[in-house]
Amino acid sequence: MKKKKYLTVALIVLAALALLVLLPPAGIFLETNGRVHSADDTPDGYECAIVLGASVVNGRLSHMLEDRMKTAVSLYKSGNVNKLLLSGDYQSEDYNEVGAMRRYALENGIPDEDILLDYSGFSTYETVSRAKKLFGIDRAVIVTQRYHLYRALHIARSFGMEVVGADAALRGYRGQIFRDMREIAGKSVKFFNIVLHIAYAVVIRVHPYEI
Repeated sequence: MKKKKYLTVALIVLAALALLVLLPPAGIFLETNGRVHSADDTPDGYECAIVLGASVVNGRLSHMLEDRMKTAVSLYKSGNVNKLLLSGDYQSEDYNEVGAMRRYALENGIPDEDILLDYSGFSTYETVSRAKKLFGIDRAVIVTQRYHLYRALHIARSFGMEVVGADAALRGYRGQIFRDMREIAGKSVKFFNIVLHIAYAVVIRVHPYEI
């Protein structure tokens, strides 16, 4: 009888944990789903396309990054945006995502004066934060693959930006299941961080001298 009781309690705990993990991603998806578009039906009138970086190999764009740049160039040439903000990792002279992205843009007819460069886009949060605070961008199209767009849009909206997303998934990519799992984890971690910050603020207010 006790074993059955313990098993029931364990199942309830597991179900609660599963809800805690899955509810934040579901909430972010519901909040931003209507803002995700293909390149062909992305609304126009936005000041900038924010292109999120991805890996480069020997200075060459990975397939994922190439498709993001191809989508951004298409948005620029269609008049949806007036500028491109290229944001990525610049670890060293031997690894420079932004330099490779800029080279692609120039080779595909984007004027240099309409290209903005962010060499410190080490994460989605940092890219969006710097787009708002450093570059002063308020209305933008975020360009990345669909699996990544929901969290990026959610972060941008938390900064008060008016944003939509352009899905740059022009093909299938190896290892996508792991990226999907990472996104679920990333959304859940962001939610728990918010909860912890709220709890911390409450404790500070109630017991200001005990922290």
